[in-house]
Amino acid sequence: MPPYAIVILGALLAEYGLNLVSDLLTLRDLQSDLPDEFRDTFDDDEYERARNYTRTKTRFGLLSSTFGLAVLLVFWFAGGFEGLDTLVRGWNVGPIATGLCYIGLLVLGRGALSLPFSIYSTFGIEERFGFNETTPKTFALDLLKSIALGVALGGPLLAALLWFFQSTGPYGWVYAWIVVTAVMLLLQFFAPRYLMPLFNDFEPLEAGPLRERILSYADTVEFPVDEVYVMDGSRRSNKANAFFTGFGANRRIVLFDTLVEQLSGDELLSVVAHEMGHYKLHHIPQRIATSVVQTGVLFLLLSVFLQVEGLFHAFYVDQPSVYTGLLFFGLLYSPVDLLLSIPLNAWARRHEFQADRFAVETTRREGALVSGLKRPAETNLSTLTPHPLTVALEYSHPPLPERIDQIRTAARPAQSAT
Repeated sequence: MPPYAIVILGALLAEYGLNLVSDLLTLRDLQSDLPDEFRDTFDDDEYERARNYTRTKTRFGLLSSTFGLAVLLVFWFAGGFEGLDTLVRGWNVGPIATGLCYIGLLVLGRGALSLPFSIYSTFGIEERFGFNETTPKTFALDLLKSIALGVALGGPLLAALLWFFQSTGPYGWVYAWIVVTAVMLLLQFFAPRYLMPLFNDFEPLEAGPLRERILSYADTVEFPVDEVYVMDGSRRSNKANAFFTGFGANRRIVLFDTLVEQLSGDELLSVVAHEMGHYKLHHIPQRIATSVVQTGVLFLLLSVFLQVEGLFHAFYVDQPSVYTGLLFFGLLYSPVDLLLSIPLNAWARRHEFQADRFAVETTRREGALVSGLKRPAETNLSTLTPHPLTVALEYSHPPLPERIDQIRTAARPAQSAT
């Protein structure tokens, strides 16, 4: 086995093993008793459903990841990467088109293999636990729209990246970095208005006391927004959520219609205050800046590894190319990305604590924020006691008990000030 193959195989197996340990610890540590904090929200039967949902999702995720790794290893060591490269090179369509065909066929094959898992997750697991509202027609349309967007947006961007690394010399990674950064920023502006509505309907929150309270609160914290939008999340799932997206005139705070139905006015105002807190505390620009830096480092490393013949030999490819190098570097980088996610997730969780504190200090309603978090947790059958390793690897939001403790801690100084 080529030396680089040993390194990459070891890294992939280590990544799988770490995720496996995380899943097993999550299954082991599901508490048998309902935490006292949540007895006003969950009953024993509902808590048992939440634990069963976590078990089912975790086991299914483990099955899916094991299958994915097995397919990758069989394809790799059976010479699939070289065989596919020989096939597409024989079409004589030019290096950029060849690269698009090569990566496109691999993406298509991976999508086809993952489709049964996606179908079962939606119409099996989510249906069994009472979440699914997606019809087969909606599922099929979502899939087709995603493929169309991937081709329309991802295809030209991938072609540009291949051309930069192939034709612009040692600084190709800089040009690629600039273009990808520009696309990332443009999507922040255009996705809320033009892309997200392809999948969901966004309607302004109806006129009434709640809308007036939210817009009045926005004025008090100097948050520039004209509308709060309600998304038809119930079209696909009974789960509830809220999020902030976009910049400038396309800035939006979005509430799922399921959330609006579940929460009181005070609770919804507290949830919106949390989302506004992310904006006021400059979390969104910080995260974008971090992504820009990561992208630059990633392209710099890619430019280095494209010159390493051992990377291509590891996958038994005889003729190095930018498109195979891009793919192989992605496999090499995947375990590194998992490790980088640990500090980045910790940073994101800190942002959630800060946005909670902002909401408490500006609304003086910590009880409403707590209940506004607990109700969706019950509806969504959230895991209340995830293992710390799982939190470190996967959670961009703190576990709910920790958030509630921090909210109550933040409320004490605010109450003293009044």
